[in-house]
Amino acid sequence: MIAGVAAGLADRFGMQRGMMRLIFLLSLILPGPQILIYIVLWVIIPEDD
Repeated sequence: MIAGVAAGLADRFGMQRGMMRLIFLLSLILPGPQILIYIVLWVIIPEDD
C-alpha cells in the first residue's frame, strides 16, 4: 500500500494482493534484508498508470 511493491508482485505471480502483503509482513519476523529488497523493488518496478 505504501509503494505498490506487494501489489505488483502479486499481480506478476497471480496471487491475491492481501496474501502477498501478509507473506511480506510475516517475512519481517525472519532475519534478512527484506526492507532493503523492498526499497530496491520500489525503485525498479514501474508505476501502474
